[in-house]
Amino acid sequence: MTDARSPKITTVIVDDEPLARSNLAVLLRRDPTIDIAAECGSGVEAPAVIRRAKPDLLFLDVQMPECDGFDVLELLGKDLPPAIIFTTAYDQYALRAFEAGALDYLLKPFDDARFALALERARQKIAVSRDAPRRLERLTIKSAGQIVFLKLSEIDWIEAADYYACLHVGQRTHMLRRSIVDLEQDLDPSAFCRIHRSTIVNLDRIAGLSVTEDGGYDVVLHNDIRLRLSRSYRRQLEDRMGIRNTCAP
Repeated sequence: MTDARSPKITTVIVDDEPLARSNLAVLLRRDPTIDIAAECGSGVEAPAVIRRAKPDLLFLDVQMPECDGFDVLELLGKDLPPAIIFTTAYDQYALRAFEAGALDYLLKPFDDARFALALERARQKIAVSRDAPRRLERLTIKSAGQIVFLKLSEIDWIEAADYYACLHVGQRTHMLRRSIVDLEQDLDPSAFCRIHRSTIVNLDRIAGLSVTEDGGYDVVLHNDIRLRLSRSYRRQLEDRMGIRNTCAP
């Protein structure tokens, strides 16, 4: 039995079908602990709506024109709600949904009992998340018709590419539809460091520093990749690496 005195669960519904949004809203309004903060019919608009509402729970459709459910997750970064429930008429996306961090996967049409089970799972996860702040651990990337779930710890370095971030992982490269400035806000500063206006490096991948012909420094990675160290970011790198006076003033 739901306790009406429980903290409200702020919820956002994203689905391009008005009837689907309406049906979900009807079911949710039966529960006095649910507060529907917003409804959105466009995947393109969804990230801004979700960031504004800061929901505990997100109902997210998979198949939407222009920007689907996985695109929304890619654009949200660490702003993902604690509980995400995918809703779709297509069962082939279930595995990808769970790999992307979804709590549940409601296959349309679903009955009241199945919906109640998903909502109870969300309630339990939200209760836990309120005592433990979330930290971004992986990224959802769509590329060439594929969906990649990339752990941040696997990234060697990150390069700015206009409004995209180019993620270098071993011999592979992935393009993320977020700017390097935006992505930097999501990264753990104890693990990643900006070394140039267009470069972020995984500190665990650094093998050393190398003096350049012009008296500057390159950051040398374990795979022998050399990345230019900007003077304006040098002190920051020294602080993160726990070293001092390594480079000449």
